[in-house]
Amino acid sequence: MSSEGIHITFTELIQKKRDGKQLSKEEINFFIKSIKNKNMQECQIGAMLMAVWLKGMTDEETLALTQEMMMSGEVFQWPAEWKKFVVDKHSTGGVGDKVSLLLAPALAACGCKVPMISGRGLAHTGGSLDKLESVPGFNINQSSEQVKKILQDVGCCIIGQTEDLVPADMVLYAVRNATATIDSLPLITGSIISKKAAESLSALVIDVKYGKAAFYKDISSARELAQSLVTAGSKLGIRTGAVLSKMNNPIGHCIGNSLEVIEAIEYLKGRGSADLRELVESLGGYLLWLCGMANTIDCGKELIVNTLKNGQALDKFQAMLEAQGVEQNTARFLCKGEPDYFTVFRRAQHHAELKTEKEGTILEINGLTLAEVMCELGAGRTKVGEVINHSVGAELLVSVGQHVKKGDSWVRVHYDIPALKEDQIARLQAALTIGSSTGFDDSPLVTELILPK
Repeated sequence: MSSEGIHITFTELIQKKRDGKQLSKEEINFFIKSIKNKNMQECQIGAMLMAVWLKGMTDEETLALTQEMMMSGEVFQWPAEWKKFVVDKHSTGGVGDKVSLLLAPALAACGCKVPMISGRGLAHTGGSLDKLESVPGFNINQSSEQVKKILQDVGCCIIGQTEDLVPADMVLYAVRNATATIDSLPLITGSIISKKAAESLSALVIDVKYGKAAFYKDISSARELAQSLVTAGSKLGIRTGAVLSKMNNPIGHCIGNSLEVIEAIEYLKGRGSADLRELVESLGGYLLWLCGMANTIDCGKELIVNTLKNGQALDKFQAMLEAQGVEQNTARFLCKGEPDYFTVFRRAQHHAELKTEKEGTILEINGLTLAEVMCELGAGRTKVGEVINHSVGAELLVSVGQHVKKGDSWVRVHYDIPALKEDQIARLQAALTIGSSTGFDDSPLVTELILPK
């Protein structure tokens, strides 16, 4: 089998990588084109991915893979006057992470264009698309022309990956999920950066999370991924930076799709939690510096804060809802005044509050445990395409660092099944760590910046 001068069979290509040899740019081009044209069997794709997982890839191979994935489909084209200001943010996934819903409109209010291509949740991480689809009428499916119009009129949109945008990634991601190769560094890099490069960005910031509720448990692994992402993005002409942030406790006070949208709207109205403020301001400030709209990161943070204080970010969020299909009256109802949100969002049938079992300071709320239980109750999915329940979730009634008495309510669970199981209640209670105030870690969430290459 050959393609454009490459005379090698699929078996020989797999064997070459299995044996730890470096693939040429032409061979990687052949591999991606064969996927796009459906010439490779799924078992052969899986074998190649496992070979990559076992043997890794050089920076040159990773860059070539990312480029070929990007070029496997449509690449957005923007007006010349937008060239310096088309930006985006990506997170490697966190519990309660609704930062994208806040950052996109805040950046748009600063004058950026934000064509945010997001994903659905899988395993314990929530997806921005699932959250937004809990809003009646919100349409994540937009054509390239529709995206351009929304950016022109509003400045930001949050959409799903289309079949025309990096189609090779859609195939590879599904096979990676089925073959336990999700956590391969070059494959993660190729998947993330190819989609962002297809957006034709001028600047990109990536939030790489580490800790108990993150894919990467230690900071050294997170740093390695961040540096790989920054290198690949930079070599493709995107001014790319990254932050390393701790992911042990849930972000904000809500976990679950509609609950997180409500919390995001409340944040835009000036009632956000300290951890959400830190992440939005840090990522936004860094991104405004990266694209040249701020002289320093601190100046960028100040610009983000101002859009939140003066209500411009909230106005952009409302405009984005309307531009993506939400009825004007509904969007206005949610964003103006003090509404009963559950006249728009479906309310779960049952609620249960769990009580603290002793007095002391809350040292930790294990986000992974909470997310896993919420997933079991229907808020998340364990495989691609699985239907989720937008109304299921958990509402934290306390914060890390807070002093509580025995018997205080600490979490309210929203669910639709007749009753929580005893083992689920036990696991949720075990997720709460209470102790002496001297054990409280109040260090910043963002622990390190990875600068552009």
